[in-house]
Amino acid sequence: MNRRTAVLVQSLVVLALFAVPTVAQDEEALKKDLTAVIAVQGLPCGQVVAVKAQAQSDYTVTCKDANLYRVYLKAAGRVVVEARK
Repeated sequence: MNRRTAVLVQSLVVLALFAVPTVAQDEEALKKDLTAVIAVQGLPCGQVVAVKAQAQSDYTVTCKDANLYRVYLKAAGRVVVEARK
């Protein structure tokens, strides 16, 4: 492996190590935001424990109390929370 390739690989490894905590922090912030959105709608949840992105601004959410919801943004800008089974 030549020197340029070695430096490039090392740089990518270091970059990846610093990027992982940022992604985890973003996911935790998203969980908190979705917990708040569900609470504002008056639905039971307690705490969001898992989030799966379906599309941009469209999430399937699993709560600590086993409730499932779809949280998405309508074209008019309104947030909708639908209970799932």
